[in-house]
Amino acid sequence: MSDCLFCRIVAGEIPSTTVAESETALAFYDIAPQAPVHVLVIPKQHLTSADEVAIHHGGVVDDLVMMAQRVAEIEGVRESGYRLVMNVGRDAQMTVAHLHVHVLGGRRLEWPPG
Repeated sequence: MSDCLFCRIVAGEIPSTTVAESETALAFYDIAPQAPVHVLVIPKQHLTSADEVAIHHGGVVDDLVMMAQRVAEIEGVRESGYRLVMNVGRDAQMTVAHLHVHVLGGRRLEWPPG
C-alpha cells in the first residue's frame, strides 16, 4: 500500500534502522521509544491489524513472534525479560494501520504502563 508508512519502510522509501530481517518480517527501532529497547516487528505483507489476520495468512503471527524472540536475543533482553504488545485500532493507540508487534525491554516494565 503506497500510503502505508510501514509498507514504505519495507520498500526502502523511508529510512529505518534495521535490527533483524527475514523473508517475511522486518524489525526496526521505534522512533519514539517507550523503553530502552523498543523495536517494531512487522510483516512485509500489508495487514491492517491483528483483527485482520485469518487462517489463509499462514504463519504471519508465528513469524512475528519468532522475529521478536530474535530481536530480544540481539538486544540482550531475552534472559531478563521483555514485553510484546500488539495494538488494534485507534482506542488502543494504534498509530500506524499495519500489523506490528512492539518488543519492549531493557528495564523493569511496570503494570499498568505509565
